[in-house]
Amino acid sequence: MADGVISGEYDVVVVGAGIMGSSTAYELAKRKKSVLLLEQFDFLHRRGSSHGESRTIRLTYPEEYYTKMMVEAYDLWSQAERDAGYAVYTETGRLDFGPRDNPGLVALIASLQKFSLDHEILNPDHVSSRFPMVEIPDHWVAVYTQQGGVLLATKAVSMFLSLSAKHGATLRDRTKVLDVKSEVDGVVVTTSRGSVRCGKCVITAGSWVTKLVKGIAELDIPIVPIHTTIAYWEVDPEDPDLYSSDRGFPGFQIYDELPVYGTPSLEYNGMIKVNSHRGNPCDPDTRSVAPDHKSLRDYVSPWLAKIFKGNVRHDVPVIAEGCIYSVTPDEDFILDSLPGKDSNILIAGGFSGHGFKMAPLIGRIMADLACAGSVPGIPMEYFSLNRFASNPQVKEKGLLSL
Repeated sequence: MADGVISGEYDVVVVGAGIMGSSTAYELAKRKKSVLLLEQFDFLHRRGSSHGESRTIRLTYPEEYYTKMMVEAYDLWSQAERDAGYAVYTETGRLDFGPRDNPGLVALIASLQKFSLDHEILNPDHVSSRFPMVEIPDHWVAVYTQQGGVLLATKAVSMFLSLSAKHGATLRDRTKVLDVKSEVDGVVVTTSRGSVRCGKCVITAGSWVTKLVKGIAELDIPIVPIHTTIAYWEVDPEDPDLYSSDRGFPGFQIYDELPVYGTPSLEYNGMIKVNSHRGNPCDPDTRSVAPDHKSLRDYVSPWLAKIFKGNVRHDVPVIAEGCIYSVTPDEDFILDSLPGKDSNILIAGGFSGHGFKMAPLIGRIMADLACAGSVPGIPMEYFSLNRFASNPQVKEKGLLSL
């Protein structure tokens, strides 16, 4: 390649270089495939879902298939860190709590028990004794797992980009994909800097995946971009390390009507990250990046005041910034090929605000689909496009036309 023009042929072209695209390119390059990774903006940009200081990682899921998948994902994170020679994961422990009859929390405990994963079930007195800054209601219960913590988000994307290049992948940013067209013997990807041919094309474009697939196959897939807000809150200035991982404070999630989750004081001294799992539909190309302070006041502030004994400033966060989810109706991912003549075009999307922790496993899955057409050990029926074709609510909304 010269003069900024791209051309040639590759085994696989990956579109979108966030955490999923970079991990997919890495997995393919490790398998000695010729890979081109394309990004429409600069690498490590802040317009999508992969930027920022941190993401949570945990084994604890109500869904058994996600719990099982996370066991493999942890191993793959460790392998990537060894390959890179540095760490992106910090273990802090994990505390999940809520009403003892909350269906999600009950299912989470059942998943841990089924797979014989180490955990402790704590009553409110146990919680207060072990974590004196936390107070949960009498009818609540908590689940503690040591295997949980924080991933440094932008550092993790950078790691996979570097590892992709190390293993032979070609990386190009500032290269917008204009068209992806299936042909008899492969796929042609047309970009703002030229065209390339490939055997398979994997689209990992985050909140842009819906627009791309609509242009490629006239297919409306049920992924909705959601604008959300990330916030950091000040803890007691007289004891700024109170909520630090060094003092044993874990990552956590409150299981109630609207999940609220957080991480210990790690990225910023004297501040904890606490957010709600909600947002509003948006267009990724025109959305305002401003934080939604009303949402924070309505959904996060009351929990900060209720659970943390008044030693977290709950009226306004110190730092708040907009981010974006890409959400499916059931909040499961889409990991599949497009139907019919476009079967050489694969999509990985709809990570619904909880996919980052599984990134190296998603890379393995998409590499398996691209190289072999099947994925051992993963219940792919949960991630197929076809699952929406039989969903009356989705069909009525016209979100999918298979």
